[in-house]
Amino acid sequence: MTRCPIAYYWRIIMPVMSRETDLDRQVSPNKRKEEKGLDGQLRPQYLDEFTGQEQLKANLAILIEAAKGREESLDHILFYGPPGLGKTTLAHVVANEMNVNIRTTAGPAIERSGDLAAILTNLRAGDTLFIDEVHRLGRAVEEILYPAMEDFALDIVVGKGPGAKSVRLKLPKFTVIGATTRLALLTAPLRSRFGALYRMDYYDQVAIETIVLRGAEIIKVPIESKGAKEIAKRARGTPRVALRLLRRVRDYAQVRADGDITEEAAAKALNLLEIDALGLDDLDRRVLRAIIVKFGGGPVGLDTIGASISEEPDTIMDVVEPYLLQLGFLERTARGRKATTHAYNHLGIPVPEQVNEDQQPRLL
Repeated sequence: MTRCPIAYYWRIIMPVMSRETDLDRQVSPNKRKEEKGLDGQLRPQYLDEFTGQEQLKANLAILIEAAKGREESLDHILFYGPPGLGKTTLAHVVANEMNVNIRTTAGPAIERSGDLAAILTNLRAGDTLFIDEVHRLGRAVEEILYPAMEDFALDIVVGKGPGAKSVRLKLPKFTVIGATTRLALLTAPLRSRFGALYRMDYYDQVAIETIVLRGAEIIKVPIESKGAKEIAKRARGTPRVALRLLRRVRDYAQVRADGDITEEAAAKALNLLEIDALGLDDLDRRVLRAIIVKFGGGPVGLDTIGASISEEPDTIMDVVEPYLLQLGFLERTARGRKATTHAYNHLGIPVPEQVNEDQQPRLL
């Protein structure tokens, strides 16, 4: 007996896809304000509470205001840049500004195309779907996402073999917000479907100090402006790092000081954590020392560096390298990574004459 594909879909497949899975969680704007986790409390909820990234905020404000004026969903948005700069926070801020629900998931969590289909069929008109690490979506999953983003449709194949039929289901208009630390790993078809691409860069000293002071106020810990400045100096221009250091300095102040975060208490706490005046931690210094001491200053490949210090090359590339490049401690070449004279000076290692000669500017 021939089975009607539409009837089969609604009777068998739809109930399975409609179940709430652990791949995503729905959080309404009101619920987000009631999050009990400390990270949730420290996250700004609206654009005017978000510190830093002024150019990006200005562009987002225009995008949001225009969409509200037309009473439409936002165009799909992609945030990219180093980890810890607030990509996830901004996704929730956008949802709050639009007064819509947000569903969150991550690229590695969506293993099969059916997983994504289950999420998409649970979306309502205007909802935001946030996909963290969007560059790690599988090819089969991406094929489902393309028509969903472009045509707001879900293509389902019912049956197998010669009797297989394709069923297209219309989806309500929604917004996909993607976040990635590796823009180059995003496939061109997926990247082209995002209508707005925003790069997030490291924060300046003043912005980080403001974030630290706001965080201290939220967690109700007394802090001096010089104490906030000391934490901000060592936060690598990254809000996530700044707030993590704030919590560790708070612990130190509670146990070994009077509970107040002063400049002295912050400095002692951060020195105890082996975080130096520029924010370099033990892993950063191990990478630099490996390049300088073990490999004569480079050039040397990431795999070799990782093997020499027992760390994954991806960790070095994503976590360590961006900040060292920003400081000018590291140089990328076709043959590998090289340490600069700034790295030698910071570690107190004499600079070989060859390194000085290589880094002298040459007239063409």
